[in-house]
Formats: sequence, structure tokens, C-alpha cells
Amino acid sequence: MSPPTRSRKPSRGSAPRAGKQVVLVVTGSVAAYKAAALASDLTGCGCEVHTVLSEAATHFVRPLLFQSLTGRRAYSDMWESERNCDVLHVSLAERADVVIVAPATASVIGRYANGIANDLATCVLLATRSPVVLAPAMNDGMWRHRAVQENVRKLRKMGVAIVEPETGRLACGRKGCGRLAAIEKIKEVALRLLDKGGGRKT
Repeated sequence: MSPPTRSRKPSRGSAPRAGKQVVLVVTGSVAAYKAAALASDLTGCGCEVHTVLSEAATHFVRPLLFQSLTGRRAYSDMWESERNCDVLHVSLAERADVVIVAPATASVIGRYANGIANDLATCVLLATRSPVVLAPAMNDGMWRHRAVQENVRKLRKMGVAIVEPETGRLACGRKGCGRLAAIEKIKEVALRLLDKGGGRKT
């Protein structure tokens, strides 16, 4: 299996975060297409972006889109190996200076908060010791549900940075709180963590 594609690194002057490793987890929300802009912006900042798509996310966006924008392989299958027979989720988790989940569905929030790792996305989240940024996106009723709010509180207590969803027109056609936060805001939170040091925790 061929190694991940390497993109050209921008010059040091134009990319103060050059070499920073970002794992972008995209889950199965209509807002998944917005993650492409986030991947592109982070790459433009000099970050090396490695994308993980949940199975549900691939119904909305394709790995090729992210590979084209980042110059790096995008992953969706937990059972593929990266190189040299590495365990993929461990390799990605240990490489990350920051992990971003955008959009984050109620399903992935619940599984992550309760230690359930049953796909590549949640395995990476549980294996990493690096800062995690989570940007929820879902129907307003789902977002307000007591179980979802309890899971979000649990993740906050664990040190996960939550970028709250916004109020606006939702995929269901009505207006409510559950719309993915602005990409610029998610990027700002992630870059702030990187600038603080980011990286693997001991």
C-alpha cells in the first residue's frame, strides 16, 4: 500500500504553524461539507492535516475531496494500515498535535463521552492524549436533549474544547440551535491550542 501523499510545505514566513499535525475527524452530518473549508484553511496555515471520515460521513463527502485539499491521504476504514503495518488509529492518535471533530454528531459525542470505540473516529479520540476540539452539529431537539447535554458536560470536564453550535436554518428546514459553528471560529480555537503548545500529553 502506497504511503500518504505529501504536500509541499509553505515557506516558514507564510506558515507559522508549519509541521503541526492536525487530525480532522468528520462525522455524518449534512454539515460535513463545511469541514472541507476547515481542512483547506488549516493546510494554508502550514498544518499537516490528516482526515478521518466516519462511515456515515462518506454518504455526504468523499475522502478524495480531503485528499485533494490537504495533499494527504484521508481515512475511513479502521482496518486499513497506514505504513509499515502500523495500527492506524494509534498512529494517527499519537501523531496529532490537536484533534478536531467537525461536525460532531450526537452519536459520536455519546460514544466518545462514554468510552465506546467502535469505529476509526472514536478509536482515534480515545487513543489520543492531545487536545481535542469538538464542534457539534445536529437538529435543535437533539442538541437540547438531556442525554446530549450530559455527554457534552462530561467531555468538558475531561478537558475537551467544545465549540458551541449556532442558531440558524437547520437541515430539517426550521430555525434553531444546532448549526455547525463558523469554520473561522473552529479554526481559531484549534490554532490557539496549537500556539499554546498543543502536542501529546504525558
